[in-house]
Amino acid sequence: MRAYRNPTDALVKFLDYKHNDHWAIWEFRAEGTGYPDSEVYGRIRHYPWPDHHPPPFALIPSIMASMRDWLKGPDTKPGRVVVVHCKAGKGRSGTAAVSYLISEEGWTVEDALFRFTARRMRSGFGAGVSIPSQLRWIRYVDRWTKHQKLYVERKIEIVEIHIWGLRDGVKVAIEGYIDQGRTIKNIHTFDRHERIIVEGQDPDPSSAISVTTSPSSSSLPNSEARSQSSAPQRTSSGGLETGGNAVIFRPTQPIILPSNDVSVDLERRNKAAYGWTMVTSVAHVWFNAFFEGYGPENHGEAAADGVFEIAWDAMDGIKGSARKGTRALDRLGVVWRAVDSRNEGKPELPQIITEPKEGEPVPQMKAADWKSAQHSNLVAITKDLGLRTESPVSGVSKASSLRSSGSSPQQSEEDHLVGVKVHGPSGEEHVSHELAGAGLPNITASEPDLGMPKVRSPAPVSQADGSNKIEDLGLGSIPSAVRDMQKSRADDESDSRAEKDIKTSKENVRGQVLKKDQR
Repeated sequence: MRAYRNPTDALVKFLDYKHNDHWAIWEFRAEGTGYPDSEVYGRIRHYPWPDHHPPPFALIPSIMASMRDWLKGPDTKPGRVVVVHCKAGKGRSGTAAVSYLISEEGWTVEDALFRFTARRMRSGFGAGVSIPSQLRWIRYVDRWTKHQKLYVERKIEIVEIHIWGLRDGVKVAIEGYIDQGRTIKNIHTFDRHERIIVEGQDPDPSSAISVTTSPSSSSLPNSEARSQSSAPQRTSSGGLETGGNAVIFRPTQPIILPSNDVSVDLERRNKAAYGWTMVTSVAHVWFNAFFEGYGPENHGEAAADGVFEIAWDAMDGIKGSARKGTRALDRLGVVWRAVDSRNEGKPELPQIITEPKEGEPVPQMKAADWKSAQHSNLVAITKDLGLRTESPVSGVSKASSLRSSGSSPQQSEEDHLVGVKVHGPSGEEHVSHELAGAGLPNITASEPDLGMPKVRSPAPVSQADGSNKIEDLGLGSIPSAVRDMQKSRADDESDSRAEKDIKTSKENVRGQVLKKDQR
């Protein structure tokens, strides 16, 4: 059985060899790990959330405290390491690792991000953590750390969504986390009856339904926004596209999210013939109402309402990239307010969440089904550009669409690895780019053992200051062992060829001598 790009048994042998029993895994895969906990001795902590998204902020205190206790708690041992992993070892793993450096080691945001990029990425291939919403969460962590690490979870109502420069055929939906963050749920998708046109003409009715959330009438677009929305915009193909409408989306029924974590999801599409629709834009953005309401700076008393604004270019793209397709809008604003459960006759109060202190129990989340990862390439539902089938009821395109032309599951997997540095446990880069691109050999339990003892291995060497460290599993944990094995095999083959050449040379000399004697 294989997990990620490395066999689980080889991974365990590598960690045992390098770190004895001083390692533990923190995994963040909502798609499942691909192996049972027993294969890593049960030495694993689960805090899963979906790929390409920031974590539910309520998980952060537990993740940080559990890492701290393992590395620096009263029962810790010298040389301990935290092994973090997700899929490519960039977004989710990077968010957790950088957050730890900020919250537990006192690093600045800039230094922590720089260090992770330097250790994780090859030069010239961009930042290690690059998704805008994940970077926003890291800045939230910095503010949380500076203000007593206090977080107050609340239910949030979306009152309106204001959009400047709305193009035709844009679907707008509100999403939030459920199942302790393992699942993103579509809370509401806006229809045309919930739309108020403030400026411009009604979008072409022949295109797909326009959808959005709307803000209150007191926050109508100003003159600057009006002139901006009516100005021509460059499309990704280089042509001019006229600005769209200034629109307010106001839901007919209250939109209540279970937590401060709010996502606005956008999709632009045009109807095609024979029951197909062409998706030309995909984007989303996450924000947290507690931090947007300045909760940390006010001793946990976050504002009861507010407006979150963002420009199109600053939103998250497809599969964690900057690619979003054609422009769907210029700017949006989300008008939100905290739900006062007491006014609804319910005894619920906001949930105060603090980081567990040393010695206190640290909550752990329920793991995703580990078997689901084995079939993730077959059933994964990921939004992308291209043709999709339409729902016969709503006319809204289904998420289980055809992939973009020229793309394949293998290519999609390789896209995650572009620029990722292959490195060893101390951060040294020691595997060639060609080896990383070609993938590692498929080592299984039935094949020859790597020759590394399982537990009774030499004690790992800790850092110079005797402290422990975080290690990224990703691509870089196993290659040194595999490389040594490959080198050994190559040396054996080279020795074998040399012996063959010597034997052939001796036979040739012997033959020439015999011919000379016969003469």
